[in-house]
Amino acid sequence: MTATLGSILRNVELGVFPAPDLSVSVVAAPSERDSCVVGLTAHIVVAADVSSAWVHSLLPSQDPSAPLNPPFLSALEKATGRRVNAIDALLLAPALAADDEREELLSVLVDLADPEHPRVRRAQLHRDEVRVFGHAAGGLVLVGRGVAGRLECAVEVPEEARGIGRGRTLARAARALVPVGSHVWAQVTPGNAASLRAFLAAGFIPVGSEALLVKH
Repeated sequence: MTATLGSILRNVELGVFPAPDLSVSVVAAPSERDSCVVGLTAHIVVAADVSSAWVHSLLPSQDPSAPLNPPFLSALEKATGRRVNAIDALLLAPALAADDEREELLSVLVDLADPEHPRVRRAQLHRDEVRVFGHAAGGLVLVGRGVAGRLECAVEVPEEARGIGRGRTLARAARALVPVGSHVWAQVTPGNAASLRAFLAAGFIPVGSEALLVKH
């Protein structure tokens, strides 16, 4: 069966990664909205509507950094008519089990129907079925269906609530908002050290990196 980005990501959720053989897999773009380059341990996945021959003609062999460097990404932008939106660390965590902690986290969240916030508007551009929750003591956590249908989350911590662990609480709450037995992904800019620390403290683990290409 031909691999898709969705099947590769589902396998990663199960702890099964592509062979770390320094190769590049080229698969179809997962949707009209999404194209991306995903970096995993010693393996790259280019998910875009370009040919494998074209991709490999531009990349030196045995160089796992080249597909996420500007020369290739710039060529991919031109070939697809898209632009690189960000290069993020990919983090992954399982949903929290149905226990007291899960119930406690959910008890302080309020489902917000249509909040006016830049973070929410940005999420709605890149995800489907976006749900937004406000924390009783301040802050937002969002969950939705993103790249290849995976469950994704994002958090927003107000300035007055920073430095007290609220980001960690919101990131952990994201794990309570997805169905038991599923997984949730987070894309975090590596330079945003505070956010990265919060997600790591909430039980997310780094599994790769991703350059997302979006329409102009």
